[in-house]
Formats: sequence, structure tokens, C-alpha cells
Amino acid sequence: MTLSELPSPVWPILILLAVQTGDAAMMVRPPKGIVDCLEGVRFPRDWWWALITVKATSVVGITVGLWVPGVAMTTTAGIVVYFLAAVAAHIRARALGLTFWVNCLGMLLLSLTVLIVSFVRL
Repeated sequence: MTLSELPSPVWPILILLAVQTGDAAMMVRPPKGIVDCLEGVRFPRDWWWALITVKATSVVGITVGLWVPGVAMTTTAGIVVYFLAAVAAHIRARALGLTFWVNCLGMLLLSLTVLIVSFVRL
């Protein structure tokens, strides 16, 4: 097994890029579902700006990584770690409703799938 420094195929990373772009944009004025999720895990409102920064940085990382070897792979791995932390926060807070199953685990599955499909070579 080896790792590819540039995404191949590219289409999965483009899907992740679109999703992360939308996610970052929604954090500027979070809809009720996101507010409920963040409040459910007791994430302090004073720190919500940090999520915008992290998500926007991931958009930049994926975009740059389409041309710069290793950047998209590292960014995608970072997104996986972010959602592993989100899963842990949900479990710790016992916030295991629909947003956990659909959004949190869905994004973990998407980002992990993109990491494997676009960067792992058997």
C-alpha cells in the first residue's frame, strides 16, 4: 500500500471541497440544525468563530492541494480527525440524535472515504 501525493481520482476530493465550502459558508450564519448541534455538545458560542476558520482553512487546503503534492491529502486527513473529535464530543455529551447520525457520522464517512479513494494505492 502506498499513498498518492495528488488526488486521483479527483472527483471525490471535489465533492468534499463543495461540501466543506458549503459547511464553512453556513457557519457564518448557522441554521437551526447547526445551532442545535453545537449547543447539544455544549460547544461555547464564543468559540464558533474558530469553526469558521477551521472549515475555511480546509477549503483553502483542498484547493491548493489539487496542484501542490501532499496538501489535499493532509487536509483530508485533518478533516477526518476533526470529525473524529466531533463524534467524541457528541458521545461525551450524549447528543446522539439525528444530527449526530446524519451530519457528524455522515461527514466522517465522506471524508474517510475520500481519503481512501483519492489517496490510498494498493
